[in-house]
Amino acid sequence: MLALGRKNIRGQRVICQHEYFEVNLKLSRVLILVGILSLNVGCGGGAASTKPAAPAPTTPAATTPAPTTPAQPTPVPTTPAPTTPAAGLFPDYNQNPIAPDAAGMGSTAVQLASKIRLGLNIGNTMEAIGGETAWGNPLITEALIKAAKADGFNAIRLPVAWDQYANQQTGKIDQAWMDRVKQVVKYCVDNQMYVLMNIHWDGGWLERNVQPDKQVAVNEKQKAFWTQIATQMRDFDEHLIFAGANEPAVDTANQMPVLMSYHQTFIDAVRATGGKNAYRVLAVQGPAVDIDKSATMWTAMPTDTVSNKLMYEVHFYPWQFTLMEKDEWWGHAFYYWGKDNHSTTDTAHNADQMEEAYVDQQFSKIRQQFVDKGIPVVLGEYAAMLRNNLTGDALALHKKSRVYYINYVTRSAVAHGLLPFYWDVGGLIDRGSNNAVLDPDLLDALVKGAIR
Repeated sequence: MLALGRKNIRGQRVICQHEYFEVNLKLSRVLILVGILSLNVGCGGGAASTKPAAPAPTTPAATTPAPTTPAQPTPVPTTPAPTTPAAGLFPDYNQNPIAPDAAGMGSTAVQLASKIRLGLNIGNTMEAIGGETAWGNPLITEALIKAAKADGFNAIRLPVAWDQYANQQTGKIDQAWMDRVKQVVKYCVDNQMYVLMNIHWDGGWLERNVQPDKQVAVNEKQKAFWTQIATQMRDFDEHLIFAGANEPAVDTANQMPVLMSYHQTFIDAVRATGGKNAYRVLAVQGPAVDIDKSATMWTAMPTDTVSNKLMYEVHFYPWQFTLMEKDEWWGHAFYYWGKDNHSTTDTAHNADQMEEAYVDQQFSKIRQQFVDKGIPVVLGEYAAMLRNNLTGDALALHKKSRVYYINYVTRSAVAHGLLPFYWDVGGLIDRGSNNAVLDPDLLDALVKGAIR
């Protein structure tokens, strides 16, 4: 999720990630994460929803309608992102580029999107600050991947931190960590699972620094990291997708050229390593991975050396229902969501906005902007915290609302062509020895919602 997923719902973050949202969310997320861990909401360091700062409780969550059918896409116009002068902060890690290898890489982004049915985030784990188990989850095992597949998922989103494993003077990533991440990716690919691997919050070195005065230094690190990551993962086929960031904190239009330069650096670094990376599908993230900001700020995709190999990513966390922990002076937290799930005794906590029509409207907006133009949209994170402060009938109605919400968001995402990846930090599947389903109703809502 946002930076939340870090240690909240998401682990360290909870379920949203805006720079502003991210910093606040970081704190909130930590709290939320904790809440989400219990709620089984989790934010993988994403921001898709912004915490309302004023009395107006508006939470634009970004979701993108994924293309329903892989009709040959019409390329969206691309504009070269402004180049950032090389500062020479780190060595050139592309010392062994190889010839392009198209074997196993034949799908366009649209065709690949049509193969992804339902995704699961393994949150609060490989992105955890302090190590893979630092946020309370066990090491990822192949048994977990097999269990997720048996439960109905065919894709994994793998949030990963890299900076804490890198030499800050040279940008060199520790080889033991590189090998560990590669091992987990192999678990997924060996089991015919698609895997979306990113640079997550990672201490915020990119996500909270989408600013002109940070542009050169961030681009240097972005290039150094992705050159090493891409080289390490170069032999995996199209089951592996790279995502260049997580929830870049962008609030104003003047930050967009900086964000576009980060995306361009990512794409160029991956392509330059050659092999299957010359044809790999890559995902770029919208401003704050927010749907409304995408609609107003995003004008064109970055440039690429190959056609039809880019996806777009948004997250979706309508604040008051999914992440807001307690009532504020400007509004109430929502406990009950959906037309048939409003409380007659606790009316103050009924969702009075951002219900079914809002979800459809948001996803329709993203579909028109991207999916209908041949650019698949990844709904990289969505979830809703479980309100354990409730009891009795109120808790039962809340749980019903939450299951209904997850099912509705999943169904609407699929109907609008989005690729749904549920954010989980250990509340859905027991990551211990048995990998049992901890919330059967929620899993059922996800699987049934993803039926096309």
